[in-house]
Amino acid sequence: MKTAKLNTLTKTFLTGIMATAMLFVFSSCAKKITFLTSSVVPAAEGQITVKNDKNNNYNIQMQITNLADIERLQPAKKSYVVWMETMDNLPKNIGRISSSKKLKVDFNTVSTMRPTKIFITAEEDETSQYPGSMVVLTTDRF
Repeated sequence: MKTAKLNTLTKTFLTGIMATAMLFVFSSCAKKITFLTSSVVPAAEGQITVKNDKNNNYNIQMQITNLADIERLQPAKKSYVVWMETMDNLPKNIGRISSSKKLKVDFNTVSTMRPTKIFITAEEDETSQYPGSMVVLTTDRF
């Protein structure tokens, strides 16, 4: 009788440990988001990886290809600015990206807030607190 009860307890305990481990593994996976096709720079493509780290911050990594030189846009601008929206739907300037002659851009940052949408605008001033109207790339809400 004690052996049967011990086996049942052991199975229940192991099942609980396995369920917790599976939950941890799936919750720590990086989320990959693809940018939508742009009407401003149609050839530009990219994806974003958002991963929650051990400090409960969000690592945001972005790779973009075929991003035109900022001066070739019509009208020409001074810099590309990356914006992040969170649960409050307010955009936050999280950095500037430089276009390169190789048409490939990498951008990495860390945020304490979980992003719900990321987009890139072409701006005259990279320190702008509000996004302009020229949205170059954007994601759906995630």
